[in-house]
Amino acid sequence: MTIDAQSQPRGAVTTLDRVTIRFAGDSGDGMQLTGTQFTRTTAVYGNDLATLPDYPAEIRAPTGSLPGVSGFQLSFSSDDIHTPGDNPDALVAMNPAALKTNLGDLVPGGLLIVDEGEFNATNLRKAGYAASPLDDGSLAPWRLLRLDITRNNAAALDGLDLGAKERFRSRNFYALGLVLWLFNRPLDTVERWTTERFRRNPVVLDANLRALRAGNAFGETAELTHERYEVPPATVPPGTYRHISGNEALALGFVAASRLAGLPLFYASYPITPASDVLHELARHKNFGVRTMQAEDEIGAVCAAIGAAYGGHMALTGTSGPGLALKSEALNLAVMAELPLVVLDVQRAGPSTGMPTKTEQSDLLQAMYGRNGDSPVAIIAPATPGDCFGMAIEAFRIALTSMVPVIILSDGYLANGSEPWRIPDLADIPPIERRYAAPGVDAHAYERDAETLARPWAIPGQPGFEHRVGGLEKSYETGDINYDPANHHRMTLTRAERVARAVAGVPDLETVGPPAGDLLLLGWGGTYGAIASAGERARAQGKSVATAHLRHLNPFPANLGEVLSRYDKVLIPELNNGQLSVLVRARYLVDAIPFNKIAGQPFKIAEISGKIDEVLGLSGPYELEL
Repeated sequence: MTIDAQSQPRGAVTTLDRVTIRFAGDSGDGMQLTGTQFTRTTAVYGNDLATLPDYPAEIRAPTGSLPGVSGFQLSFSSDDIHTPGDNPDALVAMNPAALKTNLGDLVPGGLLIVDEGEFNATNLRKAGYAASPLDDGSLAPWRLLRLDITRNNAAALDGLDLGAKERFRSRNFYALGLVLWLFNRPLDTVERWTTERFRRNPVVLDANLRALRAGNAFGETAELTHERYEVPPATVPPGTYRHISGNEALALGFVAASRLAGLPLFYASYPITPASDVLHELARHKNFGVRTMQAEDEIGAVCAAIGAAYGGHMALTGTSGPGLALKSEALNLAVMAELPLVVLDVQRAGPSTGMPTKTEQSDLLQAMYGRNGDSPVAIIAPATPGDCFGMAIEAFRIALTSMVPVIILSDGYLANGSEPWRIPDLADIPPIERRYAAPGVDAHAYERDAETLARPWAIPGQPGFEHRVGGLEKSYETGDINYDPANHHRMTLTRAERVARAVAGVPDLETVGPPAGDLLLLGWGGTYGAIASAGERARAQGKSVATAHLRHLNPFPANLGEVLSRYDKVLIPELNNGQLSVLVRARYLVDAIPFNKIAGQPFKIAEISGKIDEVLGLSGPYELEL
């Protein structure tokens, strides 16, 4: 979106097919709330959209500092889109630090809205500016709209019984009202949410509504800009839609899985970024038989979940990368006892504490091999925020069918990002089957199903049945403790084969684009949007490029090897140092080309497009500009 101040008469509305906007400010400026409310309004309006919240890694970074900048990027369109956009067409910068950290991403000619009231000497110094960029000509490449949001907002709240700090907090709603006017969005969705949210605090409610309406009225009456912008609604299949984040979709998927299996759900978790919202969401659904437990640590959480699985409940525990490491010993117990446990890992940038609010895909090899002994588990990964719902159900389907632990690898980008989601009819989703132990004199805990090799689910206290499960090796024939070398060999292979046979329920990998050709883009997890968009762009340019996305990582889809063989080259973009490429190379002896980004940020479409040209020999070596 390139803006020309003189291209239209005042008040004219320019129609665009897609806009990407970023809100940026201090961590206390309410940018996440501002972005979320603009997103809600846009979703109700009918646009397709994708979002990228970007939180500071420090809980309380110094006010006005560069590390304390919080951002929220939203891309909305009249067509189907897959990503929150590479670079913003419009940037709202609430202070100098927000401007400095985000200006380099704003497209040339893009719209830049700044709160000049915050460009004082103190804030400029904190951001590292020797002089104000508002006055030195450095912002000439962009369409600058400078206004004193802080002062205007304070004037709009005149007469309210609020201190200076409380008045300052509502200026994000002033900015929101202005941007809603600029992009021709109505106020009613935000007004309804604000009224519901602050109905018990009339003064704060009045302040926020005044700020919102004042910002909107300022855009309408001030000689601010010659244009407004309109992105028409998208054409989507009929149905009931809602705006949903990945963590919300996971939680609702777990509740749906519980209903589909006819079993109560138990979730135990230790709070950890960015997985904590799953605990918050599940705690709201006690009316569906959901029981949640905030444990004292990661080990306590997974052990409580194992106890729930042993007792016949849908057992779930959640964490992020460091917590998955702490759960590894107990997870091995679930492997040995062959219990249907689901472990959610919302990956973040590491190692150690790393950058806890930033996204990464660095836990794949930990999920695959991060336990002592040969200890296979099933591993799946959603591709989009909405896809998290279905993959939550899929995790429990595999766990109960094969009696194996299942790890779901989500990531921070999916967890916090959002998109419109069509609410499914539960009646259209097949029920989740389970097989209990049948009472009998000769029955034991490891009598396996001939097809899946899954043992029956024996519930403590089940009449006519006694069994022992635990961490010690068991006899294949009787289920008793057994240290025989040949038996251990057989049981180890059986545990691996049980996971491998889960492939019977895994759909074939589908490709988008030519069924055979020069290049296959292969991905997993949150890279889906950028890979799909880069593939579309390449094909539009006449390049022989297909895309495929893995949702099942152990076992892989049965046809993966055959798919790989149909393309001259395979490129695997990952937000790690090449973990899927290691597995693909080892399993299929394919010279897969890794393309790795480890910056705490998702891929841009342009980055993958640049690598495509290098691999196809259409350009020289491509280097990420981080």
